[in-house]
Amino acid sequence: MLHLSVMPMTLAVVRLEASAAIPNWGMKGSDFFSITRTRDELSVVCLEEDVPEGVKVEKGWRGFKVEGPLDFGMTGVLYSLAKPLAEAKISIFAISTFDTDYLLVKKENLQKAAEVLSAFCKVT
Repeated sequence: MLHLSVMPMTLAVVRLEASAAIPNWGMKGSDFFSITRTRDELSVVCLEEDVPEGVKVEKGWRGFKVEGPLDFGMTGVLYSLAKPLAEAKISIFAISTFDTDYLLVKKENLQKAAEVLSAFCKVT
């Protein structure tokens, strides 16, 4: 049985140009942020209140942390969380790290997502 903990902060997902410098504002004030660069974009997930005006942003995300660390041999972890949420019409934004996975949902769906996930996970 997976154990999920609800993250206390409200997050934003920001899209910058691929060539943009990694912004200092994306890393301040929180013990959680994620930065991913591809040839097409630079994505930053950070505290909602740290996002400056004038950037392309999707605000209002809350997160679930899959308590880990998870073994790399485990299969289907994200699928087992994403499938019931998709069936409940709840969109997700997933982030994985070396140790674990994070699942973000819009804050207005947090309670419903917790109820859906509680059917087969411990949610705290």
